[in-house]
Amino acid sequence: MSPQTTSRRRGRPTAPVLSRERITRAAIKIVRARDYRHLTMASLARELGVSTSALYNHVSSKRDLLVMIQDSLNGEIDCSSFGAKPWHEALRDWAVSYRLCFIRHTALIPVMAVLPVADSPRTLQMYERVARALDDAGIPGDQAVDVIVGIEALVFGAAYDASAPQNIFDPGGRADIAPVFARAAAQRPAGSRAAADRAFELALDALVDGLRRRFG
Repeated sequence: MSPQTTSRRRGRPTAPVLSRERITRAAIKIVRARDYRHLTMASLARELGVSTSALYNHVSSKRDLLVMIQDSLNGEIDCSSFGAKPWHEALRDWAVSYRLCFIRHTALIPVMAVLPVADSPRTLQMYERVARALDDAGIPGDQAVDVIVGIEALVFGAAYDASAPQNIFDPGGRADIAPVFARAAAQRPAGSRAAADRAFELALDALVDGLRRRFG
């Protein structure tokens, strides 16, 4: 074997430079640092240190990329309580885990909240576990989907609220306009996250208790 051939083989990568997992991590990194509007195929290629054409060998479109992100994030959500606990307790555990996931990825909520679930296996598996538990509880299919949508509406809003500034309800110099509200807001616990957690727990308990009374 010639020295030239040996040199070529030694320098050849032993594994592909790109993988779907690496691409997904890089895409999430861009969104967390710069907002989802800055996530383009060109910016992602720069982040990965490859050409845009090389990236297209692994991702067919921007939508494909978003589905990869959706699948990755929803795979982090804990669904283990379904089948192990009563449906209403499992629903609560799921909502808590769901919110924690999107507190870490708040910048992606505007996209993930409205992205179709087609071609996202982990997302479909998650919904299947929830829907199966609700079906076993005798909740009609269309209303089961309404339950899922209602929980998600609370989760996404509450995830946003966790990053709200501590003084979001401070009336400034206009407490005279809303004196009762200003006094009530001043009584909330210090720290926006603590207040946000308490508000979420209150709303989640009310929602789940209401669903339990409605469906038995």
